[in-house]
Amino acid sequence: MILHKQRFVETVTALLHNASVMFLVGILTLLGGLALVLAHNVWSRGALAVVVTLIGWITLVKGLRFLFLTPEMEAEVFLTNLHYAQLFYVYAAISLVLGAYLAYGGFTSTSHS
Repeated sequence: MILHKQRFVETVTALLHNASVMFLVGILTLLGGLALVLAHNVWSRGALAVVVTLIGWITLVKGLRFLFLTPEMEAEVFLTNLHYAQLFYVYAAISLVLGAYLAYGGFTSTSHS
């Protein structure tokens, strides 16, 4: 993703303009967010648990947005308002750091059963 920025931005742009694919992405994102919220709605037990819960709620809201906003509106939000192409490396760095934090926390934490 980081090595092929232009190709990735073009792919995301094409995806955002395809209504049927965005509907499918919306359903899958909604299901993923709903699964996280239902299985892990924990607002205590440390920062790691809260981060996972926040990701679940953000994913759920994102899935609802994908389903109820038109592809043109979604493209405007991602490409124009969030400056996706210009801030691509910032978004990639946030994803990388968050993923590393969650992986580290997942492999080093003890079970809270």
